[in-house]
Amino acid sequence: MAKNRKQPLQKPKPGSVVIPPSSSSSSLSPTTPTTPKTPADEGIEFFQSQPRPGDAPIRVYELHLDTDGGPHKDRSYIRLPPACVPYILRVSIDAGTPAARNGIFKTNFPLDGGAFGRDRFAERRLPTDYSKSIQVDLPISHAGAFIYWVEYDGDSPGQRVKGREGFFNIDPILKIKARSPILDPQTLKPLSPDNGGAVVSKEEYVNLPLNGLAILTVVSKWMGPITQWHQHFEEASQRGYTMLHWTPLQERGESGSPYSLRNQLQFDPGVSSDPAKVEQILKVARQEYGLLALTDVVLNHTANDSPWLIEHPEAGFSPANSPHLTPALELDTAMLNFSDSLAAKGLPTSITSEADINTLLDAFKALAQGLDFWQYYVLDSIRERKVVKDALASGKHTVWSGPDVAGKTVVELAEIVKSHGIIKGLGTFSLRFCVKTDVSVIAGLVKAAFSQLSDHDALADAWVKVVDVINVPLYEEWKEDTKVAMENIRNRVRYTRLDAHGPKLGEITKLYVKYFPAAILSDGKFSRNPLVEPYFTRLAPSAKADPLVYSLANNGWIWDADPLQNFALPPSKAYLRREVIVWGDCVKLRYGPSPSSNPWLWAHMTSYVTSLARIFDGFRIDNCHSTPLEVGTVMLDAARVVRPDLYVCAELFTGSEEMDLVFVRELGVNSLIRESGNAPDPKELSRLIYRHGVGKPIGSSFSCLSKGYESYIIPSHSGSMDDACMTSVEELPSPTGKGPVRTCIVSPLNGALPHALFYDLTHDNESPLDKHSAEDALSAGALVSFSYSAVGSVKGFDDLYPKLLNLVAEERPYDITGLGEKSGIARVKRVLNNLHLEMVLGGFEEGHVHQENDYIVVHRVQPSTQRGYMLVAHTAFSKGSKDRGFIGPIKLRRTRAKFVLGASIVISSYEVPKTADSLQGMPSKLVEMAPVVVPQGLDHEGPYTEVVVPECFPPGSIMIFETQMQNFDTSLDQFCSQGAQEAFDDLDLVDLNVILHRAEGEERDATDGKFGVYEVPGLGKMVYCGLEGWMHPLRHIMRYNDLGHPLCAHLREGCWALDYVHERLNHQVDTLPNLAKPAHWLKERFDRVSESVPNSMRPKYFALVISTAYKAARRAVIEQSSEFVVNGHSFTHDLALCAVQMHGLVKSASLDPGRATPSLAAGLPHFTAGWARCWGRDVFISLRGLFLTTGNFEGAKKHILAFASTLKHGLIPNLLDSVRSPRYNSRDSPWWMLQNIQDYVISAPDGLSLLSEPVKRRFPKDDTWVPWDDPRAYAYSSTVAEIIQEVLQRHADGIRFREYNAGPNLDMQMKDAGFDIDIRVDWETGFILGGNAHNCGTWMDKMGESQKAGTKGIPGTPRDGAPVEITGLLKSTLSWVDGLSAAGKFPFTGVNATVNGQKKLVTYKEWAGLIQASFEKYYHIPLDPSEDAKYVIAPSLVNRRGIYKDVYGSGEGREWSDYQFRPNFPIAMTVAPELFDRKRGMSALKLADKVLRGPLGMKTLDPIDLQYRPNYDNSNDSTDASIAKGLNYHNGPEWGWPLGYFLRAYLHFAMTDASEEETKKTLYHLYKILLEPRRHIQNDPWAGIPELTNANGEYCGDSCNTQAWSASTLLDFLEIVHKRHGA
Repeated sequence: MAKNRKQPLQKPKPGSVVIPPSSSSSSLSPTTPTTPKTPADEGIEFFQSQPRPGDAPIRVYELHLDTDGGPHKDRSYIRLPPACVPYILRVSIDAGTPAARNGIFKTNFPLDGGAFGRDRFAERRLPTDYSKSIQVDLPISHAGAFIYWVEYDGDSPGQRVKGREGFFNIDPILKIKARSPILDPQTLKPLSPDNGGAVVSKEEYVNLPLNGLAILTVVSKWMGPITQWHQHFEEASQRGYTMLHWTPLQERGESGSPYSLRNQLQFDPGVSSDPAKVEQILKVARQEYGLLALTDVVLNHTANDSPWLIEHPEAGFSPANSPHLTPALELDTAMLNFSDSLAAKGLPTSITSEADINTLLDAFKALAQGLDFWQYYVLDSIRERKVVKDALASGKHTVWSGPDVAGKTVVELAEIVKSHGIIKGLGTFSLRFCVKTDVSVIAGLVKAAFSQLSDHDALADAWVKVVDVINVPLYEEWKEDTKVAMENIRNRVRYTRLDAHGPKLGEITKLYVKYFPAAILSDGKFSRNPLVEPYFTRLAPSAKADPLVYSLANNGWIWDADPLQNFALPPSKAYLRREVIVWGDCVKLRYGPSPSSNPWLWAHMTSYVTSLARIFDGFRIDNCHSTPLEVGTVMLDAARVVRPDLYVCAELFTGSEEMDLVFVRELGVNSLIRESGNAPDPKELSRLIYRHGVGKPIGSSFSCLSKGYESYIIPSHSGSMDDACMTSVEELPSPTGKGPVRTCIVSPLNGALPHALFYDLTHDNESPLDKHSAEDALSAGALVSFSYSAVGSVKGFDDLYPKLLNLVAEERPYDITGLGEKSGIARVKRVLNNLHLEMVLGGFEEGHVHQENDYIVVHRVQPSTQRGYMLVAHTAFSKGSKDRGFIGPIKLRRTRAKFVLGASIVISSYEVPKTADSLQGMPSKLVEMAPVVVPQGLDHEGPYTEVVVPECFPPGSIMIFETQMQNFDTSLDQFCSQGAQEAFDDLDLVDLNVILHRAEGEERDATDGKFGVYEVPGLGKMVYCGLEGWMHPLRHIMRYNDLGHPLCAHLREGCWALDYVHERLNHQVDTLPNLAKPAHWLKERFDRVSESVPNSMRPKYFALVISTAYKAARRAVIEQSSEFVVNGHSFTHDLALCAVQMHGLVKSASLDPGRATPSLAAGLPHFTAGWARCWGRDVFISLRGLFLTTGNFEGAKKHILAFASTLKHGLIPNLLDSVRSPRYNSRDSPWWMLQNIQDYVISAPDGLSLLSEPVKRRFPKDDTWVPWDDPRAYAYSSTVAEIIQEVLQRHADGIRFREYNAGPNLDMQMKDAGFDIDIRVDWETGFILGGNAHNCGTWMDKMGESQKAGTKGIPGTPRDGAPVEITGLLKSTLSWVDGLSAAGKFPFTGVNATVNGQKKLVTYKEWAGLIQASFEKYYHIPLDPSEDAKYVIAPSLVNRRGIYKDVYGSGEGREWSDYQFRPNFPIAMTVAPELFDRKRGMSALKLADKVLRGPLGMKTLDPIDLQYRPNYDNSNDSTDASIAKGLNYHNGPEWGWPLGYFLRAYLHFAMTDASEEETKKTLYHLYKILLEPRRHIQNDPWAGIPELTNANGEYCGDSCNTQAWSASTLLDFLEIVHKRHGA
């Protein structure tokens, strides 16, 4: 066979359409000026410029979308690497999916250049192509957060569907000064700064991945004057930090909290009044000390004394602009007045017990009850009575038009009033008795309801009774809200006054207390320490100022609140119910949904963030979970205009990872802050490290690029083992449509978790001493530093501060301790932080974490060199223990370990003297360990080293070792991924069947039982012996880095699987010599893996070798296939692989009785070998799709000739049995063969020559049964044309015989009469009729087997008569040979027949004409019963109308079966569409679409049929005759192969005379039907389409998991679409 081989470097992936750029865009934003250049402009310019010599290939990250154009749930968040060099994000969509239906891809990424605008969308119109996947290439050149979606036509006319939105975030480019190594390269001892360790370079910069950040949080007011900051920079730099996180530097409010900003646009005077000086000092930090700058951005609130609040009270939430806050303000004022009057009332002003709280709360509750807040909730019954009476008296009422209310009870009337929206003001709380009714309507309702009353007073009284019912639940709501408010006040008082962990505020007094700001009382007096924090800031610009305008709600937080809901907006009652844990010094800002809602505030805060973006490298979004998304996006967008590579981190308290993702992807948050101190024990800490800091598991990273590109490192930004294994090298056209073609490396994208900024301690959490033990600082700090993530700390953690510092009250400065005696753990932190940076820059991306008792071991490894560092940490979660604890020896296979350092911390006192001078840590001593010598050993698994923890290793101690795999083969990755194409290049499709597939039965047969499918303990048997069997579990393992999978465990335990892969191939080289090269290739690689890598690495290299081989083998299949397959999409490829899956060489099933030849299996795993493998009917239903559409004409021809040789009685066998003992009981098989011969002649090169091909005949001319090796066998020959004629002639003559060897030896189920074959032509109609009640000669061939149910020997579906598909196949053959004959290409013109007692020549044309004239009359069942007279039907037997009969002429007593609605008529419609009236045919197809079509196939019987039983269970041995022993095989279960014929028929009939738009609509509808088969073949381990399913696509345990004809007919459909509508 000619091979369409390709070079390794490919043009865009075969079967893909790349979208050219478009000038079309939609925008609500102003037009972008052409100058200056934006980052997007620069990206476009890059792709239009010529590449430079030595440039690395362009990276292409491919994001595959679901069928609706949205991302898969696992890919809803995509994180992309920094665009240090521009790269491509490729969005791909499968051809023909709903999203491609007049689809438009939209994104706010500036595809066409210009500045980013959140509401500015570039568009790319998706092409209409049904054979190739669609690709949109986005040139990525800058950081940010972007959104995309696909908009496409819906099912309804004119409907446009917006697909699910997807998000991609691009990391910023961060650059820092390079640093020298921290360790001496010879001794591995840490180097001091004086000895050149970790010295910041004067000139050299490096790109800093986010994982390389080591952030130190500092508080500016503790750093002293700005002129003294250099010493703090030096200390942080020497300790290995790369970024300083500054709490806000802006002017602070009266509370002194750095998060309560008085003026956002001015720095605090204690820092500098000159922004230029701040900018300059941060520049010094970057350039001289290698420290980037991060600051908090506070968007939710402002200080309560911000002067601009007086001018802009609309910036806060007040009762004037948020009326629902009115009662909350009244309650808050009552609380303040109550606090101020305690002494006068004889109530306690100091709280020392729970009794004091009870006393105060009882008094306040009584006071609150007297405020009559119920008036904000209920209808005023007095007012209601008056206004209704007045309306009735004046006649000003509306006649009631709602439901009948006469005679209704007051309860029923109350429900009607509530449900009809007549009550206004519910839940608004804007003023007392704000709840009212529409008086006019109510007056009309009252008159209608109480028609027996005429007196206005009586009617008004009646209405009041209804009002009382309405008010009952409103009073209950008031009571519940009051109860909750009182309980929340009680809880807050308890926490702030009594709780051991609370602030213990002390006396309730008017005296100044700095924790909370002043509250102005109604009499103008001040209360500085009220009972609880005030909920409102009361501004007093003048004596006449409206308190409703100038009383502004303070900010805070709520337990378990929905972060997407603003608790200051209705319907929230959080302020009224006192649910907010309030910050009394902060006024909550009221932005509104967009800048137009509050222009001044938006402009002011935008100026704030942009001014910070000019100075700082990054933002920490304070209180991010309470920041409205619309505010955060606008502010960050503005900041990124100023600094495109802005780093953004945040701490979220949403309580949900899913909700975290909402903020991360929409705001473009680069890192989420996580904290090790939140772990309560070592187990949880190890989980946090694994979750946020392990990177990739050790042994999961590798590259397998094409030859010549191995030197390019593939970043593993998506964190998947599958990244490199699924990469490909291609040629990339410029995404702009202009510019050169470049080499690119394409990698699939998986979804990502939010990146972690992993702190050992944040600045607002308790110290290690408070949470665990002081000693735990060393072990926890080390474990966090060893994480493959951004890491963070605070100076107090390193210096061992004993307590959490109060940001407001604490005034002492930091003590500069450097690396000296008082520096706590700083000397070790210096090593750890610098190693952290070196490991990230060096690509130590693989990690392993092991927890054993109180120990945690973290091992980091560089996958290309197998060099690593290992940390052993003895955690100290409990105070007081000095015990070594227990951990077993740490064994490292084939790896040596060298000691780097070890240390423990000894703390002499847990108290720090309160001094006025500076902030100091606990007195401590960092004790360095003596070097640990790591011994080496040897056992049955090979060499190892064993790290043993010393006897003196108290809690908090750590050890660090450098590790290096011994004799590591640095070329192994390259070796394992090279040479596959050459090794697999000479394989033919039969060889590839062995390489890729082979089920258990096939392999046992082919290898005489030596090999079968491989069984993995804990996983079970693979479904295939070949590579496809391994790839199913490996796809999961590689995608999810699941090294805990049973297959990985098995590979670590031994090399059995590695040996199996090549040994089974070597065993078969004598039979299939071409297997030698791939067997040798596999053996070479697995031998080298076995010899040179530790067992922990085997899963990695097994996956690498298998996936490389798999890609080569799959490519070899595609390259030997037709143009339709080569240029097809992935679904076409998957189906084409089914042809290889089914066509192979086994010894017991052959097309030649004398030798083994390849043959087509009907299905797997049930039809693998022997007599059951090769079925005539199945072969010829399958041959067109599996062989002809894929280009395997040679394989098709061999099957045609083999079956043609067996022609006997005018039939071919259904069971071939290697042509030795064929069985002739199939009435439809010869017609399927003739249809396939027709298809071959039409599609194969020189196909017509097949007709003159000689065929040696298996049986003598007189049909005598002879053994295959009898001299009478193969004694004469016929041409294929003569065989076609013989089939036609024998049927014209009539066929009547009894099967050879009839009886139990042939078929133990069949009754005697079933062996009698009788077939004839009805010359009135031209139809062929045959069969009887005791046999089943079509594909619906289930024979009853149950003695218990009495069905033994009774066919489930006899279909005697003229089955509709046989009639269609007959008509197709006659029309075809008539055309050939007329053209002189067929040596016959007709058949000799006896018609009405006269012998005559019936030409093919005449015979076809009879069928044409009769078909509709005899098969159609009209929709309208009045048309019955036009057709041959028995109306009493009609079960459903508007259909075509399944059979014409069923036997006596079974006439009703003619009228069953089954999926066979579309077969006739496909092969002989001219038989059908277009309108009636289309109507029947639409009915089949609605009634018969299932997810993976077609129901074999109408669900309304009394015989319908959709679930097949062959083991059922009940007395239920309809299902016993699976008699319902074809009476409801959903079979796969008829689906393809349904699709082809629908396509033909819907397309006839269709407009272009109607054609598109049809194609998208049919492709939508293919979505489930596409999903199934991609995810099922058998990689095929099943024989059948139970109801609604449910799995059927008795079905073949993959069936030849199920895949074949789908290929038939796709090939027709490709030819007619491909491009």
